[in-house]
Amino acid sequence: MFENRSAYRRQHEKKGLVSFEITVKETNLNIQAQTDLSDQAIQAALKHRQYIETHILQNPKFATALSPLPTPGIAPAIVMDMIEAARSANVGPMAAVAGAMAEYVGKDLLELSNEVVVENGGDIFIKSDIETVFSIYAGDSPLSMTTGILVEKQNTPFAMCTSSGTLGHSKSFGRADAVSVVAASCCLADATATALCNRVKKECDVEKAISLGKQIQGIQGIVIIKGKQIGLWGGLKLVRLS
Repeated sequence: MFENRSAYRRQHEKKGLVSFEITVKETNLNIQAQTDLSDQAIQAALKHRQYIETHILQNPKFATALSPLPTPGIAPAIVMDMIEAARSANVGPMAAVAGAMAEYVGKDLLELSNEVVVENGGDIFIKSDIETVFSIYAGDSPLSMTTGILVEKQNTPFAMCTSSGTLGHSKSFGRADAVSVVAASCCLADATATALCNRVKKECDVEKAISLGKQIQGIQGIVIIKGKQIGLWGGLKLVRLS
């Protein structure tokens, strides 16, 4: 998603954790844990991708729908979470796929490490014993990589997911430079970031998009950047990055 992905990932490195990357088909994850868990992470990514790919073979609309789908009778947990997140945000289930992969690989690794950070194209699942500062990459906006979001230490895992209408290859109907959403669920944060990004075409749309996001149950915070305009809501603090 990011032209300067390496710099973006370096800014999120946490002291005391080992950083490593894995690639499984189209999935590229930057992971931090107490030890190098590359082999375990690859196995986890393969497993959860297989769940999604098998569901798509059986239900092709899952891959192309731009609006919520009915809940299937039986499906893997990762698929069910994507469908439920999409329904909450009123988007198609694949809007949550990057966050879903980060979350489910991260949860598997938490069985082996007390702290875990999994970043997948700007969507981050995290369990940390300290506060976290997330940098925001917002393309040509003057706020890009100079503005961060500080989230206080949380006792349970949480997520920060970012969507952009001006960067990357993901489908978007909006023109926001960056929409970042914090939630306990990485699937929900990813789907909501996509939904709100779709609503922002001009700077005057920022406030309306935040009002919409506030109504989605489970959302803890929102940051939207469009040009020089920035909107903030929830238990977040903006900080200037050095």
